[in-house]
Amino acid sequence: MRSTFEKFSLIGSGVLVGVLISVNFSVLAEMISSPQLPIDDLRVFAEVFSKVKTDYVEPVEDKKLINEALTGMLSGLDPHSTFMDADAYKDLQAGTQGEFGGLGIEVAMEEGLVKVVSPIEDSPAYKAGLKSGDLISKLDDTQVRGLTLNDAVKKMRGKPDTPIVLTVLRKGETKPLTFTLVRAIIKTQSVKNKYIEKDYGYVRITQFQEHTGEDLAKALTALQVQNKGPFKGLVLDLRNNPGGLLDSAVGVSAAFLPKNDLVVYTEGRVADSKMRLNANPMDYARRGKGDYLKNVPESYKKTPIVVLINSGSASASEIVAGALQDHKRATILGIQSFGKGSVQTILPMNNGSAIKLTTARYFTPNGRSIQAKGIVPDIAVDDGSDPAFAMHEADLAKHLSNPKDADANTPAVKDAAKEAAAKAKLNEKKFAEPQGPIEPASKDDFQFMQAMNVLKGLPVQKLPEVKAADAKATETKPSVVKPAEIKK
Repeated sequence: MRSTFEKFSLIGSGVLVGVLISVNFSVLAEMISSPQLPIDDLRVFAEVFSKVKTDYVEPVEDKKLINEALTGMLSGLDPHSTFMDADAYKDLQAGTQGEFGGLGIEVAMEEGLVKVVSPIEDSPAYKAGLKSGDLISKLDDTQVRGLTLNDAVKKMRGKPDTPIVLTVLRKGETKPLTFTLVRAIIKTQSVKNKYIEKDYGYVRITQFQEHTGEDLAKALTALQVQNKGPFKGLVLDLRNNPGGLLDSAVGVSAAFLPKNDLVVYTEGRVADSKMRLNANPMDYARRGKGDYLKNVPESYKKTPIVVLINSGSASASEIVAGALQDHKRATILGIQSFGKGSVQTILPMNNGSAIKLTTARYFTPNGRSIQAKGIVPDIAVDDGSDPAFAMHEADLAKHLSNPKDADANTPAVKDAAKEAAAKAKLNEKKFAEPQGPIEPASKDDFQFMQAMNVLKGLPVQKLPEVKAADAKATETKPSVVKPAEIKK
């Protein structure tokens, strides 16, 4: 079980194994008997490699050809498997530790363009107004189409205080949008907390990084000291959290679950990818750190919780939301989450590069697969944005199927899905779109305010539906719906 953690497992959204080129394939075949390599196909690879080296119009370095082959190999598998050269691998390691240079965007590749999964809070991208689902078509004067995801990410990274112009295609906009962003050192504070009022607290987790569990423990302890006693309710905000490290997600869940409760289990082809992870320090505390939750007040395991999610809540966020939902420890409020139910493992190579490889699917304690489905909230509360902007795993090309949907690819089901999508497009609700980023846990944060209503046993309101053209002119009182019973 520990060996998988030591390989640096990731559940994040995201940014192929080495192919040995040898003329002596017979020796290679003798050395590697399981799994057996397709010798004839590797001969073709070597032949193509040789032709490119001798006949291509311009000289090409061996390293570039091999890296491009590796990139193609892994990117053809699914949206989250990728090859990382040494620089990209270092950037990934820095990102999980909470500090890296760039614009602050979680991205994926979609139809040759860079698709924004989620802007990281407080980053240049977030402050400029980039949204989940935006398609980046140009980086300065460079067309994105034709670049690999790694190439595009490299162009977006750079020295702090240097500008870059992004050309963005946004659904609902007739013309491309341009954003001038200034690169910065992205120092992400993964855990933020706020004392709302007597007996009510708020915790926001923006990413699952190496120290997220420890930071959560400190935040929960500090909040209870400030409150001078246990809370009557807590809002756990996982909106626009793209995921991160698996053991951090287990640790966050363990802070609110009884010891040894199942948090998540994974299934894959190799032994290390089959795990059952529980609310136990053996499963969330890295070696040498000890149990960082041991001093968290026990009262938090009984405190009523409302978890906020949206379409930007992915992967590790969905693990936490799914675990708390299955154990009936929290009420989930918001809109359907992203739906990334796969595990990526970072496998370092001998030359300093690495591959991020999808090695397993994860399942909630009750055996639900989130893959291409997401977490469905107990209480659906819109966030005021156009549903057309929402992006999910199911929208990505080559996404893994949900193993619970054995008949999902039959013609009848596909036709029904197309019909449902067409009807949904015709019936899309248009909401007044927030002007710029809304401060989380403020009076302008509609979903947060409804979470507080749930905790206090007050009626939950629905955001009023308005026509987009009349969004600014129309003022309608929110409608009221019957509140759901808070889960304890």
